Amino acid sequence: MPEILDQARTQVLENGVGLDEAGVLAVLNLPDEHLSAALQLAHEVRMRWCGPEVEVEGIVSLKTGGCPEDCHFCSQSGLFTSPVRSVFLDIPSLVEAAKQTAATGATEFCIVAAVRGPDARLMKQMREGVAAIKAAVDIQVAASLGMLSQEQVDELVEMGVHRYNHNLETCRSYFPNVVTTHSWEERWETLRMVRESGMEVCCGGILGLGETVEQRAEFAAQLAALDPHEVPLNFLNPRPGTPLGDRPVVEGKDALRAIAAFRLAMPRTILRYAGGRELTLGDLGTREGLLGGINAVIVGNYLTTLGRPATDDLKLLDDLKMPVKALSATL
Repeated sequence: MPEILDQARTQVLENGVGLDEAGVLAVLNLPDEHLSAALQLAHEVRMRWCGPEVEVEGIVSLKTGGCPEDCHFCSQSGLFTSPVRSVFLDIPSLVEAAKQTAATGATEFCIVAAVRGPDARLMKQMREGVAAIKAAVDIQVAASLGMLSQEQVDELVEMGVHRYNHNLETCRSYFPNVVTTHSWEERWETLRMVRESGMEVCCGGILGLGETVEQRAEFAAQLAALDPHEVPLNFLNPRPGTPLGDRPVVEGKDALRAIAAFRLAMPRTILRYAGGRELTLGDLGTREGLLGGINAVIVGNYLTTLGRPATDDLKLLDDLKMPVKALSATL
């Protein structure tokens, strides 16, 4: 057994203290023959510190495309030739999407907008949309609207938004290679205000943007320092027309190593499968990740890419005898 896994068994599994950056890097560099042991340990850590339940979430875009920022992975940027054009979702459609999400057994419905930050029109639509959803569906509402002012943070709290998603996307040292129209520090400031407001913090990123293994470890350590309630883990699904459209997909084993490493860095965090897992891991890898530290999934489609049918994920969770959080709360 590699020394880092022996260390993690004591430090993380028994004591609940996550690995530091050097420890995460050691896990990311484990040879293939020790991958299953790392995943098994990560699963034990997840079961010990989070329990067996899996949180299921659906997402819908309130405003798609036309974003003024230049995030190099994103087909919603208005600066690239990628084929996503700006559109707003009307309130009845938003409520219907929330109902469909709740019907899968999800506890969480996240409203997403492709913007630098919300303007007055978007905040008004959010207020109307959240009120309409809460009147029609018993589901928690989360939001992802870009960078916020303190006033906007307070307004979202007042609306009853319980969790805010704002991804750091990658580590601080690599961020300028991925985004040039705003800084990593600006994102961090929004997250600080969200945390201090009492809303839950949801913050993750994308692996496979061209970062080194060392920078992957740096990213895990920076997320651990933020201590978010939830970390969505995306794997790059290269989109045509974006600057990263020709990047190779993350190797399945590297993705699984990252899942184990991020779990060992953050033993108590909700670690959520997000975009790109279908392409990177396929059905078998998706199952391995759920047995290797993942304890939440986004079901259905993502913002601009197709996901697995929600029924496939729910069947997989049933096969693995993993209770869905929403269902176990009502049964």
